[in-house]
Amino acid sequence: MNRDYQARIQEITEKVYAGERLNLEEGVFLDREVDLLTLGELANYVREKKNGNYAYYNTNIHLNPTNVCVYRCRFCAFRSDLKSEKAYVFTEQMIRERVREAQEAGATEIHVVGGLHHQKKFDWYVDVIRTIRQADPEIHIKGWTAVEINWFSHITKQPYDWVLRQLVEAGLGSMPGGGAEIFDETIRQQLCEHKADSSRWIEIHRAAHQLGLRSNATMLYGHVEQAEHRIDHLHRLRTLQDETGGFQTFIPLAFHPENTGLDHLPKPTGQMDLRMMAVSRLMLDNFDHIKAYWIMLGEKTAQVALGFGADDLDGTVVHETIYHDAGATTPQGLTVAQLHHLIREAGRIPLERDTLYRKVLRDGHRWSVGEPVLV
Repeated sequence: MNRDYQARIQEITEKVYAGERLNLEEGVFLDREVDLLTLGELANYVREKKNGNYAYYNTNIHLNPTNVCVYRCRFCAFRSDLKSEKAYVFTEQMIRERVREAQEAGATEIHVVGGLHHQKKFDWYVDVIRTIRQADPEIHIKGWTAVEINWFSHITKQPYDWVLRQLVEAGLGSMPGGGAEIFDETIRQQLCEHKADSSRWIEIHRAAHQLGLRSNATMLYGHVEQAEHRIDHLHRLRTLQDETGGFQTFIPLAFHPENTGLDHLPKPTGQMDLRMMAVSRLMLDNFDHIKAYWIMLGEKTAQVALGFGADDLDGTVVHETIYHDAGATTPQGLTVAQLHHLIREAGRIPLERDTLYRKVLRDGHRWSVGEPVLV
């Protein structure tokens, strides 16, 4: 190793331990050149400073109301044409059955995302939320990404805040972070040229935060992007978080190429997964949580990620279909006991949270929430 490399590592290490913000150039250097174990050591320091030895999870269930979608994103294996054999649309009764299943599992959250069915009016999407709320007044509804909100705005010809207010009135509690992909428009054009662009994604999350909705953020990595695109993406998220403080957690999403228009590309390696986890933790100093989404990473890599900056494994994740359609070989859901085992085996302490990162208190099949879980 040359002296310049060592000097840069030392300077970045001193900044991290002093709690100082890393800049774009330092982020690209970390992403491109720094060895994995050094990244892990620095990211773990930040992770433990923010969240101690806890690893969070929640008891949740997914609902993808339809796979029919007007968009044709090259990285997506989930979408379907209207007349395809695999096309489906949930009925109201099917939604209520999913909620009943969530109740029986003791789920605190139902995660709602899906295709953008071009024959469905906005009221149909609102009714999905309203039906869930009527079926269970207590469960938290995390639903509709910024891409979906942008579509709702398009078909109603109403501004984002109007759309969000209708959904909140129906029962929406927070927003997931999907649809961000990579913000750089040259890369985005190669992945999803007709979908909501990066400025709209940012604008929608800003509008949600201004209404008091919390949201998550994501980045899809391991396809055609490079280090500078990833760091630019993280920098834009960090800038919005400085402004609004509305993001709860960041989820680096590993690209799964099977059954997509990019199936000639290799899947990201486990080493890249851990690098992205660590770099994200180091760059996003104003995010409380970094999530290792076990569905995409696999249980073992997600488990190791708890030592590379991640403090959250997501949850039981029953009925996830979007990433399984793209080749994910992880189970269709984990039990709480399995999550506890993964976390304890990694040397961490499992702590159940709700969607808004409040401690979940359980008494048999009943549950309630306590104080925020940050240490």
